[in-house]
Amino acid sequence: MVGAHAIEPGAVEKPAPQRVWYTSYGSNMHLGRLASYIEGGQPPGAARAYPGCRDRRMPSRSVPVELRGALYFATESSVWGGGRAFYDPEQEGRVCARAHLVSASQFADIAAQEMYRSPGEDLDLSAVLTSGVARLGDGRYETLVCAGQLDGLPVLTFTAPWHADEVTLVPPSRAYVHVLASGLLEAGAWDADTVAAYVASSPGAAGHWSEQAIRALITA
Repeated sequence: MVGAHAIEPGAVEKPAPQRVWYTSYGSNMHLGRLASYIEGGQPPGAARAYPGCRDRRMPSRSVPVELRGALYFATESSVWGGGRAFYDPEQEGRVCARAHLVSASQFADIAAQEMYRSPGEDLDLSAVLTSGVARLGDGRYETLVCAGQLDGLPVLTFTAPWHADEVTLVPPSRAYVHVLASGLLEAGAWDADTVAAYVASSPGAAGHWSEQAIRALITA
């Protein structure tokens, strides 16, 4: 079992990197699910098909990472039903995630699809690399976050503009928990017991999903 990289907040030296670490803390931790965003298509269990990226190559590397902050579930997903995963970098705790090494254009296209926008335009990353946060809109995945750097490249993700304590928590669906937890297990840094305990303790899932139920989903 490999260890997860601990990502610490800090300045990013390259102002316009050609490659970035797209860091997923939700369903895109699972490579099969991520492939729908990159290559296009409709993943199993989802109610939506995706156009894919201009560059359809899968990540050259995918590594487990841990970010400062907290995972929580809120809003209602039209794709999975139930709550979506969000990242609150201001909360105490750790977030288990998976960093995918992709081109800057691929990150832009993945982000566009998560924002329900059409892919095809590059993002100006200067604001998020300078300040750590850049709001592109008021939508649920329209806030970019730079969590730090890994191997000299920025660790980028996106989340909601609000904090975990400012929104109604919504438990995630069975299909969503399955793909998210399976992606964590696939990363190779955490065993089934650790993954189950982590997801079950996250706000929104806590009190609705038990460790035993999650473990059964990913070990069946």
